[in-house]
Amino acid sequence: MFSSPLSQQAAAPDRWAIAIAGAVALAVAMGIGRFAFTPLLPMMLADGVVDLATASWLASANYLGYLAGALLCTFQPWIWARLPGLPLIDGPRVVRGGLVTTTMLTLAMALPWQPLWPLLRFAAGISSALVFVHTSGWCLMALARRGNAALGGAMYTGPGAGIVVSGLFASAMVAWHWHAASGWLIFGVLSFMLMATVWRTIRSDAPATAPGLVAAASGDGQTHSRAEISCLTAAYGLAGFGYIITATFLPVIARTALPGSRWLDFFWPIFGLGVIAGALLATRVHVAGDLRRALAGCYFVQASGIVLSIAWPTLGGFALGSLLLGLPFTAITFFAMQEVRRLRPATAASTMGLLTAFYGLGQIVGPPLAATLLRRSGNAGFDFAVSLEIAATALVAGALLYLGMGQLFPKR
Repeated sequence: MFSSPLSQQAAAPDRWAIAIAGAVALAVAMGIGRFAFTPLLPMMLADGVVDLATASWLASANYLGYLAGALLCTFQPWIWARLPGLPLIDGPRVVRGGLVTTTMLTLAMALPWQPLWPLLRFAAGISSALVFVHTSGWCLMALARRGNAALGGAMYTGPGAGIVVSGLFASAMVAWHWHAASGWLIFGVLSFMLMATVWRTIRSDAPATAPGLVAAASGDGQTHSRAEISCLTAAYGLAGFGYIITATFLPVIARTALPGSRWLDFFWPIFGLGVIAGALLATRVHVAGDLRRALAGCYFVQASGIVLSIAWPTLGGFALGSLLLGLPFTAITFFAMQEVRRLRPATAASTMGLLTAFYGLGQIVGPPLAATLLRRSGNAGFDFAVSLEIAATALVAGALLYLGMGQLFPKR
């Protein structure tokens, strides 16, 4: 018998299933695929498989891949407009493929293939960007169809949950004197298990479409000026630079300031808990309001967390600084992606890719900056402090840019 439209509608996932599936996808692609490197870095240093300078370039390889993946999303409409024979884009299928790729690349990092590690981290960056952009687009659109756009903030708890889990696992492995290779293997298996739980939920509500055709069907989608989009993109890129030095080197910075402390490995999970709490708080913000003010507030909170870790390099200072750094982390992403849907409704996916690309560009600059300062003086504590001061300044500049946008481009 043929199923009726009513039964098909009943079989569709509900709003919470969609939000949870989005969160799990981001937990795998971002929390594990990208950020598991941070808690495993002290183990890799202890194993002698990398030094701090090499670790900086491994981090940058991942961020460069993230930039490349974001640019691919940005230029999809342009590519599809010129190559009409290409298959139509189905966001959920891209997400599924990206999750499989992330899992395989995480497992591959457990192998003693040091010359290939930069390539593996680069590919993981591409995969995480594709999953992030297409998960955001699919989840936010599906929730909007169900009249629950604000619930999209729950999706961004995923990276925080992945950070907490990976951080706690890494803490246990450090206590048990395991090697970093075991950590990569465990995280790869965990990624596979999480992916399996949401595999059937991540599917399309609507037929796949070519990116260029969507814009053509509803005009060019340019409802606001290019200057406004440019300001939003620049401000979002500053967030990538502003947080990355702290997020990448937090365990190493804590070990430099608090050698021998048994609480060192808990700062990263505290950061992840802040990410989860901030994402849930973001769901309570009225999305119809001016989100640029919320974005400015998020930047100020993150900058204060960085400054706190400089001014108060103690157990309490690092714990509170980690929490403040994490609270706005994915809330910034949620608010910015909502702004993209407001400013470019017909080309949201490619514009999300553009913002993600500039965010990735900001991330690329941060780790080499820290590595360059370390090579010049060799004083890790001083050089990390200078790097963090630059990062905090960038976040304040981004906050002021959002506030200026509110004056230059009043919300319509």
